[in-house]
Amino acid sequence: MSTREDRPVGLAALLPYLRAHRGTLAVVGALSLAGAAASLAQPLLTRAVLDRVSTAQGVSRLVAVLVALVVVSAAIGGLRDYLLQRTAEGLVLGTRRRLAGHLLRLPIAEYDRRRTGDLLSRVGSDTTLLRAVVTSGLFETVTGAVMVLGAGTAMVLLDPLLFGVTLLGVALGLGFAATFARRVRALARAAQERIGEMTSAVERAISSARTIRASRAETREAETVTGSARAAYDAGLRVARVQAVVGPTGTVTVQGAFLLVLGIGGARVAAGAITVGDLVAFVMYLFFLALPLGQALHAYAQLQTGLGALQRIEEILGVPAEGVDDRSAPAAATATPRHPTPMIEFDRVAFGYPGGRPVLHEVSFAVPEGTRTALVGPSGAGKSTLLALVERFYEVTAGAVRVAGTDVRDLPRDALRARLGYVEQEAPVLAGTLRENLLITAPAATDDQLRTVLDEVNLAHLAERAPEGLDVQVGEGGVLLSGGERQRLAIARALLAGPPVLLLDEPTSNLDARNEAALRRAIDAVAVRRTLLIVAHRLATVVDADQIVVLDGGRVVAVGTHDELTASDPLYRELATHQLLVG
Repeated sequence: MSTREDRPVGLAALLPYLRAHRGTLAVVGALSLAGAAASLAQPLLTRAVLDRVSTAQGVSRLVAVLVALVVVSAAIGGLRDYLLQRTAEGLVLGTRRRLAGHLLRLPIAEYDRRRTGDLLSRVGSDTTLLRAVVTSGLFETVTGAVMVLGAGTAMVLLDPLLFGVTLLGVALGLGFAATFARRVRALARAAQERIGEMTSAVERAISSARTIRASRAETREAETVTGSARAAYDAGLRVARVQAVVGPTGTVTVQGAFLLVLGIGGARVAAGAITVGDLVAFVMYLFFLALPLGQALHAYAQLQTGLGALQRIEEILGVPAEGVDDRSAPAAATATPRHPTPMIEFDRVAFGYPGGRPVLHEVSFAVPEGTRTALVGPSGAGKSTLLALVERFYEVTAGAVRVAGTDVRDLPRDALRARLGYVEQEAPVLAGTLRENLLITAPAATDDQLRTVLDEVNLAHLAERAPEGLDVQVGEGGVLLSGGERQRLAIARALLAGPPVLLLDEPTSNLDARNEAALRRAIDAVAVRRTLLIVAHRLATVVDADQIVVLDGGRVVAVGTHDELTASDPLYRELATHQLLVG
């Protein structure tokens, strides 16, 4: 059964991309018609000049008109080409804007299953190929059709016999070339996929440059990238071989038709059936007929290449963006509940990642408002997954996650995430300045607010030690910061937005003892005003939590305080013993 991913797209798929440029395209169409008319008039004027020369009549006025027509035709062609190039650049810009916006809104599961480099190649190289669809594809085909129709009509009027001979030769050559041109789209799409794989290999190598260098794996990784580049090269050659057949076939067709017309036409001039002027005009029209047909074949091949790239773009745009199925926010309840509503509640939650085994089984616990809850347990127990479910990065397989008494599936994602501050385990830092990293969660924050939140997480020195202040660069991925500084910067971002709930995934994993203590004080300060759900491996950071939830194998095995769990739960006691928290 065919899917959107393997089903070819047709010319109709281009219409939404061209609609925004329809005014300019209409002008281009009018210029193309005017240029075609000017070009088609030239052979008739040339015939008239030759006929007058042969009868010793004056030709100066006709020559002036002919020269003016050539100049006007060239000016029209130049203006048309500029407008086409501008339209093509606008098409690429609009497609990139649309595709980039959609990529940032894909469901998280799509990022899990796709390679980053392949997604980047769709925004870069695939969109670039759409330029040729407009410039040398679509409009060369349309303009060529106008020229062929006009030239063919004039040739029939000049000499039907010569036209029949010409048509037979041209049709045979072009039919042969068109058979090969149809294969270009599938080959071009395969070539773009190989380029995507190569980009992924390069992205992987560069993003892991330090690990590769430390492992002395430069040669092996270079060979991997070279292998991907070789595959892209081979795929490009397959496209080139087909296109190499198309171009020469058009050339041979034109030259063969020209020689045929010269031979038969010369005989007809000698027999008095047509004049020399008729033959010259016919030959000119032959080039107006054959050259556009050859260009149209090349344009058709370019169009197929562009449609192959468009298919890859449409594949991504066809993936529903996150949030398109969000329900409207429910009306606020007016009745006062009999019991306080937990800020976060997991109710018999089960979950498994797409294509993987189940990760969570019947998980149930509640996080009261204004309290601090810690999630602890062995690696792979499902702790970070619980935070991802609160954020609705994934949907539960069974059960429900509620925030302030409302199932998160009943809340628009924007409204839900406005209540949450989330600090990931890897604590990603964006390339750019310190200010830009902070403003990503609170674009309207003032400099004073930025400095205050930096001070809360013991990062004020970053802005103070550099003359640029808040505009100091942090490097690609925060490479100019230490691991602990990256972690605290991520926490500062979350604090700046001022959400009522903070989700912290291993907030102290990269901190030394001094900075860990400073961050614990900052967390203590913000916990007074917020609800905290913290994933922790280092139990020393959460021994004073209001409740600790112990997870093992995707199940809740115990809930309580540090003292209660030390006395009652073997797993927690084992973890605490290994970390020297109990004797």
